[in-house]
Amino acid sequence: MNRTKNIHDNFKQHEAFLDDIITNYDIKGEDYGNQKRNSLKLFKLEDKTLNVKSFRIPNVVNQVAYRFLRKSKAQRSFEYAKELQKLDVGTPQPVAYYEYKSLFLFNKSYYISEQLECDLTYRELLTDFNYPNYEAILRAFTRFTFQLHEKGIMFLDHSPGNTLITVDNDSYEFYLVDLNRMKFLPMDFSARMKNFARLSKYKNMVEIMSDEYAKCYGKPYDVVFHAMWEEVQEFRSKIRRKKKMKKLLKFWK
Repeated sequence: MNRTKNIHDNFKQHEAFLDDIITNYDIKGEDYGNQKRNSLKLFKLEDKTLNVKSFRIPNVVNQVAYRFLRKSKAQRSFEYAKELQKLDVGTPQPVAYYEYKSLFLFNKSYYISEQLECDLTYRELLTDFNYPNYEAILRAFTRFTFQLHEKGIMFLDHSPGNTLITVDNDSYEFYLVDLNRMKFLPMDFSARMKNFARLSKYKNMVEIMSDEYAKCYGKPYDVVFHAMWEEVQEFRSKIRRKKKMKKLLKFWK
């Protein structure tokens, strides 16, 4: 099994340390978060904490695809993080990515970034409607999303757990994580509205986001709300259909 890697210029002096934590990932580090498909661990490097995401081995079809046709999730995460930084969009500092490949198949991959401590994620806005300055944070998040769209960033995993938020008095900063699904291209109104589909099923939240986005985009509120709410409902409908299908499959087993 061959190993390839790409280390950010700022961390090349720590190459031996990075090599070691990847080689010994299974026996070192501190487990972090609750990941269903992949795993996360934290490692101390001097005064920094590194967040290492281990992507599970893909199925056989994707092992071939990632070996010859597509960039791995780890490589995309690293490259997209650097691109976001160029565009002045918040994301944890990228450190490196590592990949393991055989002659014909792709195996495991790892993405390393600096751990970023936040005050909350967007998810808290879904579970605590009484969070301090709730509406101000939601409106600031909407303006952040508008700026992503203006810069031609289509974050395909724009969902509740993938935006970290730091609070400094009445100032809010936003940082994107889980970066491997992203496109950089001009976004029309329809694509912008679809990008809100995963963020909330609650009408009151969509009303606030629609109002703020309408102000940023220069469209009437009713037009923005109708389009955004339609995308939310369509996404929720797809989820319900998938759940029904899973129940049917379980029933027939």
